[in-house]
Amino acid sequence: MSLPVPDSDALAASHALQHQIAAEIARNDGAIPFARFMELALYAPDLGYYSGGAAKLGKDGDFTTAPEISPLFGATLAHVAAAIMAQTAPRILEFGAGTGKLACDILTEAASAGIHIDQYAIVELSGELRARQELALAAFPQVVWFDGFPDSFEGAVFGNEVLDAMPVNLISKTPAGWCELDVSIADGQFVFVERPAGADVAAQIAAQVPEADALPVGYVSEIHGVACGFMRSLARMLTNGKGGAAVLFDYGFPAHEYYLDLRATGTLMCHYRHHAHAEPFYLPGLQDITAHVDFTAMAVAAQNAGLDVLAYMNQASFLLGSGIGDLLLRTDPEQVKTYLPQASAVQKLVSPAEMGELFKVLAVGHRVALPEALLSSDRSHRL
Repeated sequence: MSLPVPDSDALAASHALQHQIAAEIARNDGAIPFARFMELALYAPDLGYYSGGAAKLGKDGDFTTAPEISPLFGATLAHVAAAIMAQTAPRILEFGAGTGKLACDILTEAASAGIHIDQYAIVELSGELRARQELALAAFPQVVWFDGFPDSFEGAVFGNEVLDAMPVNLISKTPAGWCELDVSIADGQFVFVERPAGADVAAQIAAQVPEADALPVGYVSEIHGVACGFMRSLARMLTNGKGGAAVLFDYGFPAHEYYLDLRATGTLMCHYRHHAHAEPFYLPGLQDITAHVDFTAMAVAAQNAGLDVLAYMNQASFLLGSGIGDLLLRTDPEQVKTYLPQASAVQKLVSPAEMGELFKVLAVGHRVALPEALLSSDRSHRL
């Protein structure tokens, strides 16, 4: 691959993480599940992609998220939050707040629109990103940080590109049935090795993959045990409270679109300095590793744990139904130099050729209803 060369400090950090992963492989009879490899590559203390010191987001990082594209994304979510908080409590909880841009835009819009927020809580696993958030949000005293799920919560919950960064198990269809793709070492390099699927993984395959037995030999895909566990924890938190809703943005598909012949090599993807590729063993700790989200599995996990599936739709429908067009028109279109950049950014968020169709929105909740304007675009029957 022709990718930018990291500096010596970054390379040394990646080598240190590779040694740590290799040591764990040695302690576990020569192989570890891919989900564990991915967890270490992303979250190993001080060395993982999200727990190390490298810039992750924006034009100088590895990828750009919706809040970085336009402040109107966050401004729109402020009004979504207002509708949820009016039925529950004036509190917001955000998972994985990145640079803090989404929180800043939500709080800025709330202040100008008279939307009262008692507390804006952030759950952030990355110490480096939390430090950036603390600087970016210093002007907002209602912001607090949690180390994990609170026992209960009432209010609005947001997660933008959180589920795709959760570790996944890789599976492959063999003539003898489904196996797991574990990570081992050969000739000093990380390699995949096959292992018969364990009972937990076999149960997850049966629950998650439609017509799994009919898929061809050689088919490779992912199952999302960690993300399903996240949804169950989310459900426990919301059902322990008096009412709340979680709105999750990510790229992915419902199950009947996820496990198709055209995705016979899976959806795993890596991002390194705005280059996308499919080599998860390349410089661990210096690149993001993601998989598309199986939204059916997420919805079922939430529903089985006691939440209502409130809506599922593409990002374009959600943002347009939530009023992003009206917020854009607060800038006079005749003020061309101001209006056109904002309109171009909104177009990127809602265009089917950009993020509008690729990104989906799943809303789940407890004792909460979404605004009627959103429900006209609901596709939850397709889950």
